[in-house]
Amino acid sequence: MTRTHDLLIAGGGPAGLATALYAVRAGFDVVLAEPRPMPVDKACGEGLMPGAVRELRALGLDVPGRPIVGIRYRQGPHQAQAEFRHGPGLGVRRTALHAVLHTAVLAAGVPVLPVRVQEVHQGARSVSDRATGVRARWLVAADGLHSPVRRSLGLGMRDAGAPRYGLRRHYAVAPPSPYVEVHWGPQGEAYVTPLGPQLLGVALLTSRRASFDEQLTGFPELAAALPREAAIGGVRGAGPLRQKVRSRVHGRVMLVGDAAGYIDALTGEGVSLALAGARVLIDQLRRGSPRGYEAAWQRATFRHRLLTDCLVRARQQSWLADKIVPTASRLPPVFSLAVNVLA
Repeated sequence: MTRTHDLLIAGGGPAGLATALYAVRAGFDVVLAEPRPMPVDKACGEGLMPGAVRELRALGLDVPGRPIVGIRYRQGPHQAQAEFRHGPGLGVRRTALHAVLHTAVLAAGVPVLPVRVQEVHQGARSVSDRATGVRARWLVAADGLHSPVRRSLGLGMRDAGAPRYGLRRHYAVAPPSPYVEVHWGPQGEAYVTPLGPQLLGVALLTSRRASFDEQLTGFPELAAALPREAAIGGVRGAGPLRQKVRSRVHGRVMLVGDAAGYIDALTGEGVSLALAGARVLIDQLRRGSPRGYEAAWQRATFRHRLLTDCLVRARQQSWLADKIVPTASRLPPVFSLAVNVLA
């Protein structure tokens, strides 16, 4: 007879790996399925907010990176900045973060199967997948922004808003400051994250479909500081970013991380939300209240969703978008509050 595990986790990104670590700590028997070779790279701003740093420390993980003291918005002559009040953030390569989490999962004794969860079958007491051959009490779908598991269950919803996309490239350039600097352009934002003494991550968020170099011309001051010969590696992209989801719980399947729904990368909270979502999911399972995960997820992500949605809507109105940074520069306490509500 096939053994029934407690959890089968589909996806070995930060959300899936963190779920596995929290699950092992709670005494659950876990199997994780991830077909991609480790560590996995992807388009990412690579700036961890203080909340994510705290979550990683709670898991006993030490991630190498560059301390970030706050957020700085820049638009023409206007500038607004706010320091984190509850400890620094961290600029860290996505591959470095992934390697630390993956190593910890292996050290915890979690089997990592090099296959993709493809065909989910739910029963009264268990869920199974043909590709992995695993049967478990619960399936956690942590399979990313365009989650195949979410799609197979019909949990996605159409979004009528203008789609936004992300592009990322690295540069061998000294960081201009210990802040994540957000440059506001006419059609999007550029995030400049310090990753090392001579390493910057530059992520562009926009609704315009064009190459990285073409998009960068919308930020002339930033483009002048990034010589082409300093570019390292290729460009990675992701999108559409906004993903609306009907529910995070469907029978014995639960969604976590980007698979659980996503608004935008504008506030840089993707990894923080993934780690927090993993924690509250396992907490509900430990309590014997899996149906409570939906409400727990809503509570844990409420402030982020509210602020991010408001900023994205403002960004889509050109007359209002042009006022965001000038207003923030005139009202430093308000900008600081907004930054630290999420930090």
